[in-house]
Amino acid sequence: MPIFIDRRLNPRDKSLGNRQRFLRRAREELKRNIRDQIRTGKIAEADAERAVSIPHKGTDEPRFEEARNSGDRDLVLPGNRQFAPGDRIPKSGGGAGAGGSRPSKQDSEDDFRFVLSREEVLDLFFEDLELPDMVKLNLKEILAFRPRRAGFTVSGSPTNINVGRTMRNSLGRRIALRRPRRAEVEDLQRQLDALEAGPQDTAARRQIALLQARLEELERRRRLVAYVDPVDIRFNRFEAVPVPNASAVMFCLMDVSGSMGEREKDLAKRFFVLLHLFLKRRYERTEIVFIRHTHEAQEVDEQTFFYSTQSGGTVVSTALEEMRRVVAERYPSNEWNIYAAQASDGDNFVTDSERCISLLNSAIMPLCQYFAYVEIIDERESHIFGSTENGTSLWRAYSEIEEQWPNFQMTRIAKAADIYPVFRRLFTKQPALQKG
Repeated sequence: MPIFIDRRLNPRDKSLGNRQRFLRRAREELKRNIRDQIRTGKIAEADAERAVSIPHKGTDEPRFEEARNSGDRDLVLPGNRQFAPGDRIPKSGGGAGAGGSRPSKQDSEDDFRFVLSREEVLDLFFEDLELPDMVKLNLKEILAFRPRRAGFTVSGSPTNINVGRTMRNSLGRRIALRRPRRAEVEDLQRQLDALEAGPQDTAARRQIALLQARLEELERRRRLVAYVDPVDIRFNRFEAVPVPNASAVMFCLMDVSGSMGEREKDLAKRFFVLLHLFLKRRYERTEIVFIRHTHEAQEVDEQTFFYSTQSGGTVVSTALEEMRRVVAERYPSNEWNIYAAQASDGDNFVTDSERCISLLNSAIMPLCQYFAYVEIIDERESHIFGSTENGTSLWRAYSEIEEQWPNFQMTRIAKAADIYPVFRRLFTKQPALQKG
């Protein structure tokens, strides 16, 4: 019977099996903690390694115990007559673990601190969004590599033979071994022919014999010392290096007018987090530009973008104007891959929606690699607007843009699980988009 021994190393010298069992048991607590950290943290740190604290009571191993209210207890109790394993000892003095405000002589335990890797953070975050496995794999894919010349090697494919280096080695070896040159052999042959054509006296025959012996020696050495020997051959060596990715900038445009509440902003941030993760994996350099708008638009930092309490009316075109200004000043399209994501509840003036169409067609879409519009609706309206083209004035206006530009996508979301369709379209391998 064969015996299999698994000698694979566990990550960071931990038991991989125990780690996965713990993750399954503590999954809900970990998911809640990860959501809270991402919601209150920075987009650029959404996929970072995280330390998660779990209450100690949630880390207890399940075990069978005898019923305390029935049956007989035949136990040996070393050291006490009152308590058995599993009994809860009441605290006195209100003592607590780390962070407790009242001193106590009793022992206690702190919350369990668990460090999650980047891959585990992504798995837990995407699980709540119900993303397909294809998207998870694409987000965690490694950088592409391409071969680059890295010197020479003594083995390889015949198509990779380096002729120059091979002939240089051959010349050096022939000089070191004193291989006779062809000119030397031909000169000796001419002398021999001249003597054989002249009078054949004793001196001439002796000279002919010496020349013949010398010629045979040269021919023998030429056969022994090959012109090109296998030891001379060198092949071009290649090594895989990361493909130098271009730079990318992501514009986050969000409506912060009075109609956008905390629920809408939370869904918008989840959408922006996913888009940022995609770009961060695809490009070495990814910058984020935050633009918020009411009836006015301005570029702000991330803290202001998500947590400022400013409110007002709604004029969506101001955000597009601000984006156009920032692109013209800092991000030329011939050097940057430009992405944009816009989140709004769709409220806008009809005349301003027409202005948005003009700006997108003339100034923004020709420069963008991809533009995603997310309209956040109430869950009670999802069954009405979820499968119809009717909707707000901004939705109807952007529908015209979607028909003209293949790199423009739009969708409605009412809850976190609704975000995945636009990302499924975004991450699907597509042919190169032709810009107008």
